[in-house]
Amino acid sequence: MISKIGKYQVEAELGRGGFGVVYRAYDPDVGRPVAIKVLTAESDSELFQRFQDEVGTTGNLIHKNIVTVYESGNEQG
Repeated sequence: MISKIGKYQVEAELGRGGFGVVYRAYDPDVGRPVAIKVLTAESDSELFQRFQDEVGTTGNLIHKNIVTVYESGNEQG
């Protein structure tokens, strides 16, 4: 299992879905738990675009039952 993604310390795999794998991790800068979704088919440009669209859409939503998007990025290509 991955132990680190960027600055985040990965603690466990939470699940898998159509886009990728979701991990429970820890953000040492602010001292809080986070969930990280990692795209599993990075060579599929259409899937990558759908993933980016999801980030943009979800990042603009504010609701108690929706996960808040704090950051998105590219880790090692």
